[in-house]
Amino acid sequence: MGGGEVSKEMGSCSLAYRRGDQKLRKFVTSRTTKFLLFCCIALGLITIACRSSKPSAIGWVNSSTTVTDQISESRKGYTLLMNTWKRYDLLKKSVSHYASCSRLDSIHIVWSEPKPPSDSLKEYLQKVIKKKKSRDGHEVELRFDINKEDSLNNRFKEIKDLKTDAVFSIDDDIIFPCHTVDFAFNVWESAPDTMVGFVPRVHWPEKSQNGKSENYYTYSGWWSVWWSGTYSMVLSKAAFFHKKYLGLYTNNMPASIKEFTTKNRNCEDIAMSFLVANATNAPPIWVKGKIYEIGSTGISSIGGHTEKRTHCVNRFVAEFGRMPLVYTSMKAVDSRNLWFW
Repeated sequence: MGGGEVSKEMGSCSLAYRRGDQKLRKFVTSRTTKFLLFCCIALGLITIACRSSKPSAIGWVNSSTTVTDQISESRKGYTLLMNTWKRYDLLKKSVSHYASCSRLDSIHIVWSEPKPPSDSLKEYLQKVIKKKKSRDGHEVELRFDINKEDSLNNRFKEIKDLKTDAVFSIDDDIIFPCHTVDFAFNVWESAPDTMVGFVPRVHWPEKSQNGKSENYYTYSGWWSVWWSGTYSMVLSKAAFFHKKYLGLYTNNMPASIKEFTTKNRNCEDIAMSFLVANATNAPPIWVKGKIYEIGSTGISSIGGHTEKRTHCVNRFVAEFGRMPLVYTSMKAVDSRNLWFW
């Protein structure tokens, strides 16, 4: 083949290549355009669906009560709701510690003792509060919520003039570092309708001999959570929740459940977990945190504790007409304090 023929042949090949390249670019461009158009349409439909969706009903089954999940603009901090009973030294230590937390707005002490708090106790706690003003100069409000009846339900009694949306429910014998509480508060702000806490627990359905689940459940403690990595409750001895649930517990919780918890002096925390899960159809959120227990061993060490809690779970299932608790394996961890994550 001569040089002219080679040149001519190469020119033909080059022309064919350019034509093929143009067709390829046209094909790719058309496919890309269709794909981008599909993504835009899908994104638009998702946006419309999100904007048009309404908040789910909050409250008892088939309740018509609705709430907003927006945080009030007036106060962005949280209220410490502390349950106590004739442990004044522990109360003083706990209040003294939490009063220094920067995002704390107020402390409400649930008081159910026969006698009102002494003047000396109130004066001591007020002095502690004044010594530990927040950096912005805001003084933490301290209030005793006095109850005539001695009942565990008092810790969830509605507080109508509460100034914050967030409530941090805590026992007087448990202390968390302020930075840990602040992190849990940040987690709660991302999901204000659910419970966010440090003490996870789980329920398990009993299996019959034929392998089918029965309508009976057992309550399991920490070791079951640790082994399975699964939980369905966070206990209110150390948990954040929205103040609206105080109103729902006070006004919507069946009297039979509240009478049961008062009589048995147990399971009000499980009842609150049922209430929130029933309202949201969502699981709680477990936050990793170091617990410092400054009191004596609680009722969980008493014999038969698990059996009593199991009885509570099944009693509440019957009252609610279903099992509202939702399983999850999610755990919120502050990655700033971890070497590997």
